[in-house]
Amino acid sequence: MRAFIFPGQGSQAVGMARDLAAAFPQAKAVLDEVDAALGQNLSRLMFEGPVEDLTLTTNAQPALMAASLAVLRVLEAERGLDLARDVSCVAGHSLGEYAALAAAGSLTVTDAAKLLRLRGEAMQEAVAPGAGAMAALIGTDLEAARAVAEAAAQEAGGGAVCDVANDNGGGQVVLSGDRPAVERAIGIATGRGIKRAVMLNVSAPFHCRLMAPAAEAMARALAAVTLTAPRVALYANVAAAPVSDPEAIRTALVEQVTGTVRWRESVAAMAASGVDRFHELGAGKVLTGLVKRIAPQASATAIGTPADIAAFAL
Repeated sequence: MRAFIFPGQGSQAVGMARDLAAAFPQAKAVLDEVDAALGQNLSRLMFEGPVEDLTLTTNAQPALMAASLAVLRVLEAERGLDLARDVSCVAGHSLGEYAALAAAGSLTVTDAAKLLRLRGEAMQEAVAPGAGAMAALIGTDLEAARAVAEAAAQEAGGGAVCDVANDNGGGQVVLSGDRPAVERAIGIATGRGIKRAVMLNVSAPFHCRLMAPAAEAMARALAAVTLTAPRVALYANVAAAPVSDPEAIRTALVEQVTGTVRWRESVAAMAASGVDRFHELGAGKVLTGLVKRIAPQASATAIGTPADIAAFAL
């Protein structure tokens, strides 16, 4: 059984999808559609940079979705892929869930691009610059990381927020919240023997309760968008389980803004269902590495270049 997985923020890089768009008209068509939806030459930014602009949340989110869908369209055209026939399930990490939904036919590419642009803007505006932070704990598990987060919030006082943002697997858990609490979490983690604890270079504290204003903005936006049942099983971040009802998907996308990305559990659940081949579509290989640690019995490959397309076998 095969799963397609879609990367989240941090996988963007200048040059993403450039060779694909040059080689395949189907890839260029996806990028053109996203450019038109946003009224912006996002594809040029993807191809040429500058990296500072591509990394902005408002650009990185739709750009990563565009790169992923470009790969999918080329696989369909060049390799005869039929998603409903050849793929058992899809999942995406954070914003990658929108790419997964577009791949599965629940969202149009145009709607996904517009939603991700709004999502990026809303997340950026939810917390004042510098007030929030995120930190990665390496060499720990979810329970230990949650205990660190609770202790850090208590130490910071004043109702400070420190939540588990991502349970990525492979011993990596990310915390998010008010900067003073997250900074305290670094010291607490080190004192508890956690291998490494490092602050992340991010523009906002994603996937924590501080993102509530962004969740409200997404609830309003998603209410105006048509969602249909996915053609294949979609493993939602907040459920770590398949979600198929359009209203349940809508709710999951809103909850995802403030909730934990349960990636470790999602991959484990897909593997337990019989998935033995994971393919990461789009930019980078971050999820491929995580899958290899979460489900070492399964194969994991990244597909993002013309050479990767040629090597793909049904």
